[in-house]
Amino acid sequence: MSDDNVDTDESGAALPVAEGHWRELFSKDYAAASLVLAGGIAIYAMNMFITAALLPSTVADIGGEQYFAWVTTAFLVASVLTSMLVARVLATWGAARAYMLAFALFGLGSLGAALSPTMEVLIAARVMQGFGGGLLAGLGYSVIPNVLPRHLWTRATGLVSAMWGFGTLVGPAIGGLFAQTQAWRGAFWLLTIVPLVLGFASLRGLPRRASHRVEAGPLPWASLGLLVLASGAFSTASVTRIGWPTGIALSIGVVLVICFVIVDKATASPVLPHFTYRRGSPLKWIYLLLGILSSAAMVEIFLPKFGQELVGLSPLLAGMFGVTVSAGWSFVQLFSASVDDPRTRRRLMLIGPVLVTAGIAAFAATQHLDGSWVIWIWVGSLVLAGAGIGLAFPHLNVAAMSSSDDPVQGSKAAAGLGTAELIANTIASALAGVLVAVGGLGATGSATLGAGLAVLGAIGIVFAVMIVRRISLR
Repeated sequence: MSDDNVDTDESGAALPVAEGHWRELFSKDYAAASLVLAGGIAIYAMNMFITAALLPSTVADIGGEQYFAWVTTAFLVASVLTSMLVARVLATWGAARAYMLAFALFGLGSLGAALSPTMEVLIAARVMQGFGGGLLAGLGYSVIPNVLPRHLWTRATGLVSAMWGFGTLVGPAIGGLFAQTQAWRGAFWLLTIVPLVLGFASLRGLPRRASHRVEAGPLPWASLGLLVLASGAFSTASVTRIGWPTGIALSIGVVLVICFVIVDKATASPVLPHFTYRRGSPLKWIYLLLGILSSAAMVEIFLPKFGQELVGLSPLLAGMFGVTVSAGWSFVQLFSASVDDPRTRRRLMLIGPVLVTAGIAAFAATQHLDGSWVIWIWVGSLVLAGAGIGLAFPHLNVAAMSSSDDPVQGSKAAAGLGTAELIANTIASALAGVLVAVGGLGATGSATLGAGLAVLGAIGIVFAVMIVRRISLR
């Protein structure tokens, strides 16, 4: 892999490094593209938390409480499926039409949700939303090399990645507002209109033709099917009772992921680039580390509950406590994305998982302390964990996009970033639910969740070392 901050001319000689600036990213030449890239991720992320806040009101209106968990599960599994098709869609249709397709699917799904008379119809609409959402999650990264100069890649990936945190911050507030006013359908109307606006913006700011021609080959049905089934198995684990059913679901998920790797590595038309599986390639470790870092944010699913039950926070304050990881992630990432020095970038890739592990471990270790003041220790610990994500994320993304000089393989590597995050979030959300249930009620459950995520972060440190060593040798 070439250094993520060095360009070469046709003879292979190094060219002077061009330093990127935020103002250039938002200049008239790139503003529309930046809006579409950031907006696609933002509506995906906001949708997740808007829907979570609306579900109690939705169930009270149309019933179907027995399908409560599947409203989220259906969306995630559908997202995983289409996220694996991003490189193929982009290479065939071009950036503008690929985004139009993604926004159209998401908007149609939102419209169906707004008009749903029953929970069964709502779940079907969420599947349609998920098809569009999976494309948006992958396109947000894979389009960057096609529409922006190389010296803006780090800024752009920082902007796009920050939208995950932004959605976490804003989504619960929007959903809570519509739920408070008993107008849950209005939130889905909003999610219908916004993609329409962004779809038209994509026609203005993005190229309408593919930047390179590619022989698509046959669809990797076996690989796609195995990974979708694995996502479904992990999601099922989170909605079954604790005991042997949970263990079976988790085991099936692990086996299916292993089978996916074996099949995808052997197929002529894989989901991930062939060089992902090549010995010595850092790309597989980059994907795994990105997945681990994004998984740490899954603690936020339970933070409002912990805040109310353990320290007596009001619902409003508990909601604010619930976005501490995302706050640290979003704000620190904007500063981290401004770093251009290659050595500093590699250091940040290593420091990031260290801070994530330290922050989550401190949160877990202080769960049994008495007194309302402990909330400040938790806030500091979780913001530290979020800062670790923000430090490493943009540079890992650029490292993946720079992992091949071939534009087709580079596009596939970039598209795999969204897939890695979606798969990780699906698995981590299931594991988070299982860990809390295993720990039981009160502080023990939250401590068990924190300890499990801290162990995952420690594994991420090992992956970070492997990535930095491989990048440093090139």
